[in-house]
Amino acid sequence: MANQNIGRKRLVVGAHYGMKEWLAQRITAVIMAVYTVILLASYLLAPDFSYDSWAGLFANQWMKVISFLAIFSLLYHAWIGVRDIWMDYIKPVGVRLLLQVLSSLWLIGCAAYAAQILWRV
Repeated sequence: MANQNIGRKRLVVGAHYGMKEWLAQRITAVIMAVYTVILLASYLLAPDFSYDSWAGLFANQWMKVISFLAIFSLLYHAWIGVRDIWMDYIKPVGVRLLLQVLSSLWLIGCAAYAAQILWRV
């Protein structure tokens, strides 16, 4: 029987390696696309599009929840992409870990700031 390893340090993984992340990126992309359609429809169907009507739209609790879901989807989508970049191109483990921690802290800060903005309206 032939050797299953290709090269000296080949890591053999299951067929579903990365499937969860791939699926998460597709789901978050769909959520962001639906949110974009909702915003576009709100803009096109508004009788008078002014700051007051825009603020009125975001004063509704359902719009705040949908907006935060879209923002969370964007941040998770970004996390998967940035994490994959760090894993693929940064080889020293310490530097990669530092970049991943800084990236995750930045994204958590963005989520907190987005929540503050949405619920301040």
